[in-house]
Amino acid sequence: MTHPTHLAVLDDEVDITRLLGHYLTSQGFRVTELHTGGALMELMGRDAPALVLLDLGLPGEDGFAIARQLREHWHCGLVIVTGRGDAIDKVVGLEVGADDYITKPFDLRELVARIKAVLRRIEPAPLRAAAPPAAPAEKTRLRFAHWLLDTAARRLSDEQGRDMALTSGEFDLLCVFARAPGRVLSRDHLLEQTRGRNAGPFDRTIDVQVGRLRRKLERDPEDPQIIKSVRGAGYILVPQVLAE
Repeated sequence: MTHPTHLAVLDDEVDITRLLGHYLTSQGFRVTELHTGGALMELMGRDAPALVLLDLGLPGEDGFAIARQLREHWHCGLVIVTGRGDAIDKVVGLEVGADDYITKPFDLRELVARIKAVLRRIEPAPLRAAAPPAAPAEKTRLRFAHWLLDTAARRLSDEQGRDMALTSGEFDLLCVFARAPGRVLSRDHLLEQTRGRNAGPFDRTIDVQVGRLRRKLERDPEDPQIIKSVRGAGYILVPQVLAE
């Protein structure tokens, strides 16, 4: 018997958490309704959810700081659900590690579709019941520069075997690059490969994620040697990739 996926809904408005809690429960999820960042942190230490729906407009609290704290200490899906639709807020939300950004008002069916899309991306590949088995010739360990990318275990490690923490979006983007080394990949192609039909109108999504990857992968992010920009065309993974 499978247990329902646990979601946390954090919003200071009780009516909104009650609405989302009722609807998401009807869709087969287990939902915890929360109203403060402190309550969320207490839940993360006791019964961490698979995904958090986070409102940015919490009175007296910094929603971006809460998002950053989640990313630093826990591996979970993060969807920002907020009335702040300014482009700068969307970019900052993605920079701190949100997997998706939805502005109010929203369609509940679309929200569920986006939640499921994020859960599919963060779920370890071996546990995906619907995923077809990998072809025998397909290699899941890809080595480039001074990094080892294990696509099956969803793990990135350096030459000393130390793990580098990546968000689900960063990991998916790096996989696309590693499977097409030496090829110039357009932003539209990268967006389609990592977000598919659930891609939203985030003009700078790929640029933001590439910037975050460079800060984690490059010895000097200001002079990138692994992921280079190709003016007017997109990005390219420069090093040779060896499959193991």
